[in-house]
Amino acid sequence: MPEFNSWLPWALMSAAFAALTAILAKIGVQGIDSTAATFIRTIVIVVILGCIVAASKVMPPLGSISPRTYIFLGLSALATGASWLCYFRALQLGDAARVAPIDKFSVILVAIFGVTVLGERLSGINWLGVALTAVGLVLVALG
Repeated sequence: MPEFNSWLPWALMSAAFAALTAILAKIGVQGIDSTAATFIRTIVIVVILGCIVAASKVMPPLGSISPRTYIFLGLSALATGASWLCYFRALQLGDAARVAPIDKFSVILVAIFGVTVLGERLSGINWLGVALTAVGLVLVALG
């Protein structure tokens, strides 16, 4: 995997893969329960990430990882799983072009949580961007 020195290429690739996720998942959930579809997807992810971790030899000894890290990664995994289950069910019931923008409401929530929970700071122009993003999401999803 290429190592870029900036977060931006990784964020752009994340957006592109997220877009593909919506389209491919919408096709994939046809004719199967959304929970089973999420399970199959998760197995594929676990196998691929296991191969990447093994090949890159980046896994530290399990005993060297702090309990706090385990707790927060575990909570993050629970949130991810809940998100995926809800996302796949929404895709099964609705149009990908309407479901995905609502899912991306997480962008607004991350800004709010980043400020309130993590103590991050956003400028006035950043908050304007958050507000415009919210308006855009509503227009795409409900318009």
